[in-house]
Amino acid sequence: MTEKTATIIGATGMIGSLLLKLLLEDDYYDTVRILVRKPITITHKKLDVKLVNFDDYEWLRLSLEGSNAVFSCIGTTQKNVKGDKELYWKIDHNIPVKVCKIAKETGCRKFVMISSVGANSNSKNFYLNLKGKTEEDIIATGMEQIHIMQRSMLWGKRNESRPLESFAQKTIRPISKIMTGSMEKYRAIEGAHLAQAMIMASKKTAEGIFRYTYKEMMELAKTSF
Repeated sequence: MTEKTATIIGATGMIGSLLLKLLLEDDYYDTVRILVRKPITITHKKLDVKLVNFDDYEWLRLSLEGSNAVFSCIGTTQKNVKGDKELYWKIDHNIPVKVCKIAKETGCRKFVMISSVGANSNSKNFYLNLKGKTEEDIIATGMEQIHIMQRSMLWGKRNESRPLESFAQKTIRPISKIMTGSMEKYRAIEGAHLAQAMIMASKKTAEGIFRYTYKEMMELAKTSF
């Protein structure tokens, strides 16, 4: 039986760290590889840590070889980039698009990414435009199987402080539960449920482009319980 390798970019963020934990516990993948810019302290018999320079094509290519599925959880905030939209674009758009392109060149067939509900390359909103353009350019790589998680707000504990997000969680969470019909896609989702949905999506065999909002992500997540 051929061994399977799952590769994560953005493994140190909230969703990435949850995804890493779940993948290490999942028997479907024999190796879980993470591409990071700095050393980490986590150790596990299935874990393969690759220190990379995302600007170095050959370095990335060597680090991605043998991947059966690549998971993109990479992302930043306006606060972290201090309002530098060019840097924001580089992190949230350029890196995942480059990784997807190189992964396909090395024989990978599956790419699972986090996007946003309302993503639209024609939007005048910077964030939604960024996410929409990233989706389009990922699809343009020709990867055989692409899973796009169009999430709304996330529930969960982050390693960094986001006061506005914490406030929104406390005020919007009660409202989220009553969102139905066309508003259901705007429901907030638990980080662990999103991570589990990503794993279940990666186990699908059909080729194509698949988009998921709240309902579809929760249906995927529940199939693992």
